[in-house]
Amino acid sequence: MEASQWRPRLAVVLGYVLIALAFTWPLPLYLGSRLTGDPGGDTGVYVWNQWVFQHETAAGANPLSTERILALSQRVDLSQHNYTAFLNLLALPLIPLFGVITTFNIVFIAMTVLTALCGYALARLAFPTTRLEAFGAGLALAWAPAIVARTTGHFSLVAAAPLAAFTWCLIKAERTRRMSFAVLAGLSMAWAAFCDPYFAVFCLMIAGLYVASLVLEVTRRERLHRVPWVWVLDVVLLSLTGLIVGLAFGRGGRIELLGMNVSVRGLYTPVLILTVLFTVRLALIFRARVVAFPPAAWILRFAVITALACAGPLSPVLYGLGEGIVAGQFVSPPILWRSSPRGVDLLAYVHPNPNQFLSKWLLGDRQAADPVAFVEYTAAFSLVAVAIIGVAVVWARFRPKRGWWWLTLGFLALSLGPFVIVDGLNTAVPGPWALMRYVPLINAVRSPTRFAIVAALGLAMLLAGALAALGERWPQRRRAIGVAALLLLVVELVPAPRTLYSAEYSPLSQIIAADSRSVRVLNLPFGVRDGTSSAGNFSARYQFEQTLHGKPLIGGYLSRVSSRRLAAMTRRFPLIGSLVEMSEGRTLADAEVDAFRQQAHAFIKDADVGYVIVDDGFVTPQLKALAIDAFDLELLARDEALTLYRPRP
Repeated sequence: MEASQWRPRLAVVLGYVLIALAFTWPLPLYLGSRLTGDPGGDTGVYVWNQWVFQHETAAGANPLSTERILALSQRVDLSQHNYTAFLNLLALPLIPLFGVITTFNIVFIAMTVLTALCGYALARLAFPTTRLEAFGAGLALAWAPAIVARTTGHFSLVAAAPLAAFTWCLIKAERTRRMSFAVLAGLSMAWAAFCDPYFAVFCLMIAGLYVASLVLEVTRRERLHRVPWVWVLDVVLLSLTGLIVGLAFGRGGRIELLGMNVSVRGLYTPVLILTVLFTVRLALIFRARVVAFPPAAWILRFAVITALACAGPLSPVLYGLGEGIVAGQFVSPPILWRSSPRGVDLLAYVHPNPNQFLSKWLLGDRQAADPVAFVEYTAAFSLVAVAIIGVAVVWARFRPKRGWWWLTLGFLALSLGPFVIVDGLNTAVPGPWALMRYVPLINAVRSPTRFAIVAALGLAMLLAGALAALGERWPQRRRAIGVAALLLLVVELVPAPRTLYSAEYSPLSQIIAADSRSVRVLNLPFGVRDGTSSAGNFSARYQFEQTLHGKPLIGGYLSRVSSRRLAAMTRRFPLIGSLVEMSEGRTLADAEVDAFRQQAHAFIKDADVGYVIVDDGFVTPQLKALAIDAFDLELLARDEALTLYRPRP
């Protein structure tokens, strides 16, 4: 490769590396002692992911399962856990060299650079952009507010590179008809699944939208015959609107419809019917018509080859899922109509970047105010990107392929969840997710807010196309427009200085690590927790500390944990049930306390409990006093709110 070819590409890579370091500042100064998320939250689990993968691999065991947590049950399969296998693989050779915390930060920064590069490559392919314009698109993707917010907890969603890579393969396959790109698409989908399981579903949905944009066309009829029942529809719409207004300001009640008594007390059902009828009325007004074309043969071949290429790398995970289904350990939480996870507030998309320092100063630090809501519900679009796209549409006649609009606006609509929320008010208006969440495979996405990641990808690509259109409209100013847009994006998207959290381990973990015995650790309060439910009270901090001391934990926290696992532990050790109840704040009766005391000695011996760590900030007085007495614990050390005990010989 000639210097004229590799030098610009090297400059792009170095540019993204410098931006990654600047946008995570001052993290590069504290790679071994700080994190961008609280290790007591989800961040601790993602650190644990990399450690346990390396631990199991070094031990010659299957890294897709472990005995390090839930240690009183059979080996834990990690197929349903958000395991971030690709990030774990990157960390595998680095942990022995740099340690767990430094490696985690290196992999995190490297992944943001890789996401930016994949966004850059997709922009170069999708639109006739210059390197500068594509560079801005990669920047807008990798450091989109929705993605940066996830760096405080949901690190798997930071690895959005395979989404851009998969879309790149789709475009190449359409243009060349070469099935080698179908193989690459399948490998990209597997890569996406190894970053975050939701991403594999997103790839399927992106492919579906892409194919739909090829075989479906929405047109407007030249003439529409008069529909005689339109007046009936209008009357029903007015009546329903009046009913909803009455419900909103009243308490509902009973009405008689065609001789039947109908009870109406909530807004959900009437608003659903109104939304459907209103959609039909709009279609009649705009004379919309959907024209379907038969799919080309290459699309069917592409689908088959992509599926086969994806199944190969995923076969270990698919095998684990199959075993879980056969064993009854597969966890599939029910989909509820009204109480399913909510989506993004519609106004969140036009909120100024909450990560930017000026926005924090003027509007308040949303991360500090509510870290959980911040990481899950941040979805702000780049207002600079939106403005550039708007100017290009109006002044440069920017008309991208309709698939890019479908991708951006479609996933934005899905991210709103089952019911549209505006400024905190649940309007009861159903969004597309109200129906899509019942579609097999797609319903694996439990949190609709994460569709915002794909919407950010679509916005970044529309930005690239808009910059290219503006450059073609004013070619003599193209470079100046690109430089100005890039500077505005940097100012708007910069999240530095970042809020950092201490990654220092407790001295108690160092004491446990110094013990050469293969004993287990019991944390109090005790619990078994997953992403949708919790029995007892288990903190992700316990697993973070395990990355230092390495001893098996009796409790555990995974994305999905079968209730049968806790039931099996309780059958073997009935005392576990009492630990769960007291950890949830319940008080045991005298008879239950006596039973606990009778089982305590056998439990400590048979479970091989070497240490008990008590979190004084959360443990109840009864649980602490009973554990110390019944387990015959002796005090070893204290560290702030934690106290370390061990059973007396």
